[in-house]
Amino acid sequence: MSGPVPRAFVSRFHSKSKDSSEALATAAKLPEAEPVPPVTPRQRITVQDILDRRTKAGRLVAPTAAACDADMFKAPSVGKPKAKIWDHNHLSAEAIVREPCKLKAAARFLKTPGIISLGGGLPCPEYFPFSSISMKVPTPSDFHESAPTETVTINKYDASLGNTDAEYDLSIGLNYAQAHGSAQMMRFVTEHTELVHSPPYADWKTCLTVGSTGALEQTLRMLCDRDRNDAILTEEFSFSTALETAGPLGMKVVGIKMDEQGLLPESMDEILSSWNPAERGGSRKPHVLYTVPSGQNPTGATQSEQRRREVYAVAQKHDVFIVEDEPYYFLQMQDSGKPAPRNVDEFLDRLVPSLLSMDVDGRVLRMDSFSKCVVPGSRLGWITASAQVVERYIRHAEVANQGPSGFSQVILHKLLDETWGHEGYLKWLMNLSMEYTQRRDTLLAACEKFLPKEVASWSSPKAGMFFWVNLNHELHPHASTKGILDVEEEIFNSCIKRGALVARGSWFRAEQDKPPTGLFFRATFAAATPENMTEAIRRFGEAIKESYGL
Repeated sequence: MSGPVPRAFVSRFHSKSKDSSEALATAAKLPEAEPVPPVTPRQRITVQDILDRRTKAGRLVAPTAAACDADMFKAPSVGKPKAKIWDHNHLSAEAIVREPCKLKAAARFLKTPGIISLGGGLPCPEYFPFSSISMKVPTPSDFHESAPTETVTINKYDASLGNTDAEYDLSIGLNYAQAHGSAQMMRFVTEHTELVHSPPYADWKTCLTVGSTGALEQTLRMLCDRDRNDAILTEEFSFSTALETAGPLGMKVVGIKMDEQGLLPESMDEILSSWNPAERGGSRKPHVLYTVPSGQNPTGATQSEQRRREVYAVAQKHDVFIVEDEPYYFLQMQDSGKPAPRNVDEFLDRLVPSLLSMDVDGRVLRMDSFSKCVVPGSRLGWITASAQVVERYIRHAEVANQGPSGFSQVILHKLLDETWGHEGYLKWLMNLSMEYTQRRDTLLAACEKFLPKEVASWSSPKAGMFFWVNLNHELHPHASTKGILDVEEEIFNSCIKRGALVARGSWFRAEQDKPPTGLFFRATFAAATPENMTEAIRRFGEAIKESYGL
């Protein structure tokens, strides 16, 4: 960013915050990030590259509880630097002392030819009461719900008896496994990460998770210590469940000011540069940033490529580790009037580059999930980070959840890998982004029609599924006697009585102990029908007008 942030941007989030706007206007010049060459279509790993690599490697043989590693599935990292080592200043005491699970480690001996195992507690698959699972799924050519489907079946012994070309079956998927997840799904997410992000350092790895909420809890415990009075940085309005995760772990949450592109790097730099533990309740200078760069929950803000590079530069300057939570990354939407991407390469080229794709230090732990892109009930996702960080994460997973559900892994593998393949999955994501673009536009049209513009303002989200409305509290007829939270509660209850539910902005404040800086509501365009969305916004508008006497 060059120059001060436009006041109009700040005012959408700070209707009367004079101190914040003055601080931003006088912020020092941001540091420059280490140069990272952009990934051009010619440099990017392609789907064909992965298919060629698989052909050369041959059939994946990964039986029950097979140990694996992301390096088995990556392209050679020629000329790339190694990640920084994250010392005791970053890792918590809990993370440092964790030892490998002995029983999990013993599974590596199962691949010894001729071995008869009496060592592990793996149940006999003969006693699994599932001989097959069949499901109807759409084809990559047409994802409409009423379009023709194909039936795919997973049998108990497809892979383990070697009678078919299958690499995964129920006898493997439904048994105990390694905490990093199955080799079959590890291969898929590693290749997918390489296709989309191509991390610019050599020793990055992946690990399957039980979804990003569980991954965040493990990550915060791995990086932060109650005994060190650790604090974490995040957007001033942040995912409420993330805040509820950090609080009981004893971490103070510090909110960074925002504009239409999300967190302001100047604000982050100012907070860190002026940090005084005595003024912050004894909390030491934060060394962890939790951020949702695309379609941020709750504001819907999306950081541009330049904004992400500036955030990364501030993290380098202050040695901050970044937790990049990106459940909405592929729900980036099309600009009005711009034609849909013609193919998956064009779709990938249009995505804003991730923080992971800029990470020359290995200071980013990226959390991905199938929840928003396939099904939330799968509780399946993955992290990408440096080898050191992923190894520590796996040590925790071994004694916490032992890895994600076998049902989820074997079903998603059948769909994403065996049936769709990487190109089919990217086509699904491309279609999903277009569907959410239409939903967003429906909600925008309803807001234009029904919300009173004299007191309400909003901007069009560029990604995700959330819509952030700012109401000018100063224009409320009872502003002198009714505080922001009182007016918020009045409008919220009025909406409920009218049969519409919108989320209160105060639920998402990072620093709940500070007075609110504005009056906000969050709406989602994820699930309701276009007709119901429009009607809900009409009812929301009526509640606002009643409260404001319009």
